[in-house]
Amino acid sequence: MSLQPGPVMIDIEGVTLSDEDRELLSHPKVGGLIFFSRNYQDKDQLQTLIGEIRNERPDILLAVDQEGGRVQRLTEPFTRLPSMQMLSQHANGQQLQDVGWLLATELLAVGIDFSFAPVLDTDDQFCPIVGDRSFAADPYQVAERAHYFIAGMHEAGMATTGKHFPGHGQVQQDSHHELPQDQRSLAQILATDCQPFSLCIDAGELEAVMPAHIQFTQVDPLPVGFSPFWIQTILRKQLGFDGVIFSDDLTMKGAGIAGNYGERICAALGAGCDMGLVCNNRQGAWEALHALEKINTAPSSRLKRMYGQPKITSWEQLQNNVRWQKTRAWLTSWI
Repeated sequence: MSLQPGPVMIDIEGVTLSDEDRELLSHPKVGGLIFFSRNYQDKDQLQTLIGEIRNERPDILLAVDQEGGRVQRLTEPFTRLPSMQMLSQHANGQQLQDVGWLLATELLAVGIDFSFAPVLDTDDQFCPIVGDRSFAADPYQVAERAHYFIAGMHEAGMATTGKHFPGHGQVQQDSHHELPQDQRSLAQILATDCQPFSLCIDAGELEAVMPAHIQFTQVDPLPVGFSPFWIQTILRKQLGFDGVIFSDDLTMKGAGIAGNYGERICAALGAGCDMGLVCNNRQGAWEALHALEKINTAPSSRLKRMYGQPKITSWEQLQNNVRWQKTRAWLTSWI
């Protein structure tokens, strides 16, 4: 694609495009759109909606949170997926890879570029917002299991996003509702929660990373997604990550420390994020876009890496694929 996506990811209100949705999509600072459950009735409706969106903005990145378990926006005929913790308990390496491939292939077949996956947080039952979304509580097990899952996503032609850097699993507060605080030292965090990110980055397995809305009080007063120290010094320089950095949703309460929505998007991009998400708040999205109209924000060339490269381009082709049939049958036999 010759065009470069703008730095804001937005959402839409329903299962079709409203006039205001179209107006929002036409804004040059908009570069991405994330789907939620409210945008989905069935596969045909979704593909019609995607066609309408692409007609408005051929260059837009289309994303969804389709992790499995309790975070799965698209239902039948999309395969019901287990949580990553449950999957880890049942699957060997090849099966993990097959499920990563299936998840990615289904989305790509209908025109969605990527899912914000995998979760690289370390947890079992400690953090309510993470919990069974994590592959495991041990950071090295998380990295090992994510390795296979990521390989499957890449086989399908989908870029991966590791979240929530440097790890959300060891705080009990939910950053959707408050700003969690973690009192550990930088050395402790890098040696534990951060290890899955570090190992996956070293292996060249991540196209993107999403920072957490967490304040590590012994490291930096700013939450990670607004912190030049975390993003530039640690993630870019120390860990050597040169991929895309997405903010977590800037309408979450954990992002409120940065100010109003215009201040939040400017703080996130100023800290080093390539794209900021402003979801589930239409006024907030407009405020963010209007704030960016007043400053010079060049599009990030990194974002091009997130476009889907599907190997299977239709649902009919997918249904005839033996790997999809076998993986789906295996999953439905025990979920």
